[in-house]
Amino acid sequence: MRVGFAGLGRMGARMAANLAAAGHEVTVWNRTRDKAEAFARAHGAASAATPREMAAASDVVISMLADDDAVDGVYFDPDDGIFAGSPGATVLSEMGTISVAKAKQLFEAASATGRRFVDAPVSGSTRAAEDAQLLIMAGAPSGYADELTPLLDAMGKRTIWLGGPGTGATMKLGVNMLIHGLNQTLSEALALTTAAGIPPEAAYEVVENSAAAAPVLSYRKGLYLDEAANPVSFTVALARKDVGLALDLARSLGIAMPQAETNRAVLQDAGDAGYDARDMASILSFVKRGLT
Repeated sequence: MRVGFAGLGRMGARMAANLAAAGHEVTVWNRTRDKAEAFARAHGAASAATPREMAAASDVVISMLADDDAVDGVYFDPDDGIFAGSPGATVLSEMGTISVAKAKQLFEAASATGRRFVDAPVSGSTRAAEDAQLLIMAGAPSGYADELTPLLDAMGKRTIWLGGPGTGATMKLGVNMLIHGLNQTLSEALALTTAAGIPPEAAYEVVENSAAAAPVLSYRKGLYLDEAANPVSFTVALARKDVGLALDLARSLGIAMPQAETNRAVLQDAGDAGYDARDMASILSFVKRGLT
C-alpha cells in the first residue's frame, strides 16, 4: 500500500520504520527536511517536500504530530497542507495526542473533501513503538476504514475501535491522565521513602512488585533511577500539554478533576523551573528540591 507518514519524532520515526519493514511503499514528510531525507535513505522510502505532496503520492496518510498547532500546519495550511491539494490519499489518521475538538474538526474536513479520517492515538513507550507493540485507540467503528487495519497491525499489538469521531482522542487523554498522575505520585513516594533512608533501587523494587504496579513502572524504571543516563522519552512540556487538554475537555463537559488540576500545577511549576525539555521522570528531582 502507498502510505504517507508525517512527523518523524521519537515515536513517529519508529512507527514509520515498521510500515516500511512490512513492505508498504512509504513517503515521509517532516518539518525538518534533512530528517525525512535521512529516514528515506535508511528505510528505502521516499521523502516529500510538503504534506500536500506526500498526500498526493499516497493511498493512506498517517500523521504523528505533537499538538493541535502542528496539526493545523500539516493539514490546513492553505498552500502546502493535506487538504490544500487534490484528494490523493482517501484515508487519513492522526496518531498523536491532540484535542478532541481538533480530532472532530479533522473528521469534518476530511468528510467534506470525500475522505475518511480516524483519530487513532497510541499508548506505549518508544520501545513499544520500535517493537510494534503499541496499543491503538481508534475513533471510529470497526470496518469504517479497513485500509488502516494492515497498517495499524504493523505498528501495534492491538487496536480497540471506540465508535465515533473524537473517541480515540478522548480515550488517550483519559489514559494519559492516569499515567501523568502516576508519575506525580510515584515521584512523591520515592522522594518520601528515599528521604527516610531507603535506597532508591530497593524502594523501586517494592513499588514495582506491589499492588500499585503498572507496566509503565517497569519500562521507565531506568529514567526514575538515573534520569541523566537515559534518553528523554516524554517531556514535561508534553505531559503538561496532555493534562491541559484533558482539563479543557472536562470543563466543556462540566466534570471536576481536582487531581488533574494539581498535577497540571506541578508540571507548570516544573516548567517554570526549567524542566520542560527533561523527561517527565524529572518530576522526581523537582519534588526532591522541596526536601532540601
